[in-house]
Amino acid sequence: TDKEPALDFLERCFGSVPLSKIESIFGFVEPSTLYGGRFYQMRQISDYDATSLNEIGIGVRIAFTNHFASRDEYLENRALLKKYYNPLNSIICTNDDLALWIKDEFTDYDVEASVIKNITNLEQVNEALTLYDTVVLPMAANDDNDFLNSIDDKDRITLVANAGCAYTCPAKICYKSFSKFNKTGVGELKCSQNAKDRPMKGMIDFDLALLKAKGFSKFKLLQARVGNGTGY
Repeated sequence: TDKEPALDFLERCFGSVPLSKIESIFGFVEPSTLYGGRFYQMRQISDYDATSLNEIGIGVRIAFTNHFASRDEYLENRALLKKYYNPLNSIICTNDDLALWIKDEFTDYDVEASVIKNITNLEQVNEALTLYDTVVLPMAANDDNDFLNSIDDKDRITLVANAGCAYTCPAKICYKSFSKFNKTGVGELKCSQNAKDRPMKGMIDFDLALLKAKGFSKFKLLQARVGNGTGY
């Protein structure tokens, strides 16, 4: 943002991760009704950030992960998509129609299937890879060795390096409430914690060495902690 450049943020929060190991960074750019995954409250990546990151080979990840998207809404966001159109940058989608519209017109974007899609078996992976360039698997997939071993296109799969409350959440109703709020600017966060019991484990770090040994090389890092033993 204007208050803290992205490269300073990376140094402060992810200083243990070499810049050469960072493929892209997530953040909100201009306002859009297509955001999902969390409430849009303010811009997080400035024009300066996007340029300075691309100059050193780091992409910007734009989370167009809203569950709901119309063709007209896509057309309203074409100027934003055109502005950040760079082979280094990626668009994360939950809505398949939106992903298809983007891929048809902006062929150099890496269009990624969001973790919100909750892809949990090989059939779903193979189907998603016919549309998306890459797929993010849910956190719990890291515990399913048979599932992970069955995937052929491991270079097109992103695994989560560490996990928060979504790891054990049985409902994940918050995501649609984010989608609705980002459409209208009104609404409230809906969370299943008070309705369905689940173990609360805090922030969990996965064994990246083990996952790399299986052939996976792309990881989504939510939070970096020095000395966590996960091989960042």
